[in-house]
Amino acid sequence: MAFSRIAHLLHHRFFRPFTTKQLIDNTTFLPPNQSHLAQTLITIFTKQPFSPDDPELLRLAPELNTKVVETVLNGFNRWNLAYLFFNWASKQERYKNDMYAYNAMACILSRARQNASLKALVGDVLNSRCLMSPGGLGFFIRCLGNAGLVEEASFVFDRVREMGLCVPNVYTYNCLLEAVSKSSSVDLVERKLEEMRRCGFRFDKFTLTPVLQVYCRSGEAERALSVFNEMLSRGWLDEHVGTVLVVSFCKWGQVDKAFELVEMLEEREIRLNYKTYCVLIHGFVKEKRVDKALELFEKMRGMGMSGDIALYDVLIGGVCKEKDVEMALSLYLEMKRLGVLPDRGILGKLIRSFSEESELSRVTEVIIGDIDTKSVMLLYKTLLEGFIGNGLVHDAYNFIQNLMGNNEFDCGESMIIQLLKDHNKAILPDLDCLGSVIDCLVKANEVHIAVSLLHNIVQKGLTPSLLMYNNIIEGMCKEGRSEESLKLLGKMRVEPSQFTLNCIYGCLAAQCDVAGALDLLKKMRFYGFEPWIKHSTFLVKKLCESGRAVDACKYLDDVAGEGFLGHMVAYTAAIDGLIKYKGVDKGLELFRDVCASGHSPDVIAYHVLIKSLCKACRTTEADDLFNEMVSKGLKPSVATYNSMIDGWCKEGEIDRAMSCIARMYEDEKEPDVVTYTSLIHGLCDSGRPSEAISRWNEMKGKDCCPNVVTYMALIQGLCKCGWSSEALVYFREMEDKEMEPDSAVYISLVSSLLSSGNMSAGFGIFREMVDKGRFPVLVDRNYLLAVDAANKFVEDYRISCYLTCLIKDGRFPIVPDVN
Repeated sequence: MAFSRIAHLLHHRFFRPFTTKQLIDNTTFLPPNQSHLAQTLITIFTKQPFSPDDPELLRLAPELNTKVVETVLNGFNRWNLAYLFFNWASKQERYKNDMYAYNAMACILSRARQNASLKALVGDVLNSRCLMSPGGLGFFIRCLGNAGLVEEASFVFDRVREMGLCVPNVYTYNCLLEAVSKSSSVDLVERKLEEMRRCGFRFDKFTLTPVLQVYCRSGEAERALSVFNEMLSRGWLDEHVGTVLVVSFCKWGQVDKAFELVEMLEEREIRLNYKTYCVLIHGFVKEKRVDKALELFEKMRGMGMSGDIALYDVLIGGVCKEKDVEMALSLYLEMKRLGVLPDRGILGKLIRSFSEESELSRVTEVIIGDIDTKSVMLLYKTLLEGFIGNGLVHDAYNFIQNLMGNNEFDCGESMIIQLLKDHNKAILPDLDCLGSVIDCLVKANEVHIAVSLLHNIVQKGLTPSLLMYNNIIEGMCKEGRSEESLKLLGKMRVEPSQFTLNCIYGCLAAQCDVAGALDLLKKMRFYGFEPWIKHSTFLVKKLCESGRAVDACKYLDDVAGEGFLGHMVAYTAAIDGLIKYKGVDKGLELFRDVCASGHSPDVIAYHVLIKSLCKACRTTEADDLFNEMVSKGLKPSVATYNSMIDGWCKEGEIDRAMSCIARMYEDEKEPDVVTYTSLIHGLCDSGRPSEAISRWNEMKGKDCCPNVVTYMALIQGLCKCGWSSEALVYFREMEDKEMEPDSAVYISLVSSLLSSGNMSAGFGIFREMVDKGRFPVLVDRNYLLAVDAANKFVEDYRISCYLTCLIKDGRFPIVPDVN
């Protein structure tokens, strides 16, 4: 229903709801005999163990009535005892609950938030078909609403009316609207308002207040404001109504409207409560409207309301975020004058919010009398974070040294240190503060200063943390200062960690210091740590790169001799090194030794050997290794398949290369551009150019884009097969893609075109080669082929003149014999 319709409804007059006496009252008058009965029943149900078959209960059951039941229900301190009694009483033959008994039970369950039992009670009420007054029904609905059972409240209201058990009045409807106000069901509240209008009921303040609450809950700001204005015009505005809308505006982020509403309420001498002002101030601070929060706080004080520590905490926090040091300190001093003692949270906000030394000194001057040891440490950390955040590493270092009494590191003490000393609150910084300075010194590449600070820490009788040692050792190792890091390792006052020793181990590995690395491994064994495989592998690779592949293998043997199991990654690096510097047979020999010693080679180890064997045209041996790898459950990578395919192609075994591709598909591996390049090259070399072009088209159909190497392989391959015209097509396509062919491609095309008798086209490619500076240099193997082509061009009188011009222009690197 549109709100205009609600506005129409508001013009109907109505009766104010009557106020009923509270239905549940422990002081209900009972005759002496019934009062004694009630007390006896409470005693029986309270004592343990309780038995529903107690003979006394059977004797008392016939004497039950609803007033006794109400009295007993309200005599229990625990809801479950009341519910147990209620269920027992409901089952007695000569007893039947009335609405007062049901309401007594509903009130108890609602307060205890026992919604499941309360829902069951709804069914009992309806099944009992007991008659009820509008007030009784209203009370029951309010109990459901207080428990958040809005749907159940609406259902009971409708069913009772349909069953003719009660004729609701304005009070009953108001109770239902109050229950609905716990939800955001706009449709339900408007439907019930329409029902009230049809029944001729008149709305009052107690009708519209829950309507306002529903609109506020559902975020219907305009409708809520319309209801509020209607209540204002009828003189129904009070503190509760104002608070509902003010708090809602605050939740919606409309803090300016909330503030305007507060001022309007003040003009009407409606004073909001302390809690509402606090909610508003929280909202203003959250919306970063600290100015409005402070203005509202002034209004509170003008009305005689004093802020508590929670409110000052919010205000000081908001002002601190605005970086207004003077206002923050003003609030702090005001709080103290009012006798509100600051806690560590407020002190922390003041200290953390101002990292500049001048601001922090001002804050320290004001709060110095209230700070404790933890606050002093927070003060240190905040100042150090300010120094470090601004890149003032040396200032941080000097500050720490002054705190430790080493004044020679600065021309004078900071104001903060002087204040702390004047108030006898200067204490040594904790390890966290010291560690943060050491960390920033190391990051600033001031490792030597960090070491100096570490020595000062030890001299003060403190034990540096493991993190401090690790940071410094890591910094030393990054600078290659392995000897110094080893010396510091020997002086550590705490046990090193695996990180400590592996930092140094990595430094020694980078320096190829085999002896030093082995010595450190002995320390690792003593502490029960494992060397990181990345450092061992790096050392092996460095040794191999410097031609010391044999030393790399010996180092791995020595590592095993120290009791550390070798890792296949390091062995693979050694195998690769041996192959490069000693040949593939040496690599194979080490591979077999590693396997015999119990190590399981991985895919990478097999790939290194297979690739090397294929390059050495020993593809059959590579195939044996390939099958061995597969038999062990290892899946070859695409790179391994490519090595095998390339090997077979180079040996002219195209069919075996094709079989390898089929196997690749079975293994759910997709060929890549390298695969196709090898295959195209091999097919052309085997005189199968049409199949090479088919593979080319297949590759492009799979969105596998050919690269410059693939183009050159196809062009040169087609030329070799005498397909010069087709080769020229792919050559132009290559140029269109702005790929630069090398001299070999040009020479292949020129030679092929000359062989086919196409002198003109051949010379055109030759001229392009010269113009683009691609003529082979003297040491190039294609140089003689270029010279031979040039001599053939000279013999043709139609071309020789152009060739002579090229020679005269100096764009031709040779002078062919024209005689």
